[in-house]
Amino acid sequence: MKFFINFLTFFRLFSGPIIFALLLLLSSPGLALILFILASFSDYLDGYLARKHSLESTLGEIMDPIADKILALFLLIALILYFNSTFIALTAAVMFSRDFWVNALRDYNSRNHQADVTKVTFLAKLKTASQFFTFGSFLLGIFLGNALIIFISNILLLSSMILSLQTALDYTKATFKK
Repeated sequence: MKFFINFLTFFRLFSGPIIFALLLLLSSPGLALILFILASFSDYLDGYLARKHSLESTLGEIMDPIADKILALFLLIALILYFNSTFIALTAAVMFSRDFWVNALRDYNSRNHQADVTKVTFLAKLKTASQFFTFGSFLLGIFLGNALIIFISNILLLSSMILSLQTALDYTKATFKK
């Protein structure tokens, strides 16, 4: 079971570059959407199985958010290139700046023996779910050639960015509360 749980995390990690290639190099948005749905579901499934079978690990705690970030990175870059969108580029830059900042806070807290301060919160999980829902919405809009879905996806992306900023603020406050 532990192998399967780790496989799910690594599946998500390697799905990003494949989805990128499917969308931009092979012009297969349907396959990109299917693979993305599977990768998104693997995020839920690996955590659920690890908790259910008491197989949570330090490696899993570290690799799970990294896999999410790599998947998000490849999807955001693919969407920026696909749409040639300054808006998507700007929101992506803000979201990834947040990720670098939160990683720095986690490192700082770990070095000061207060790693619990920046443990993943419910709001941070909601942020990831929001991002994944948004990416799925974009891919669906591309697959269907539906401008309304793509327009709504842009609004969802803005909402995801706001959630990202809120979680960064929460982690920052918690870190420097003293």
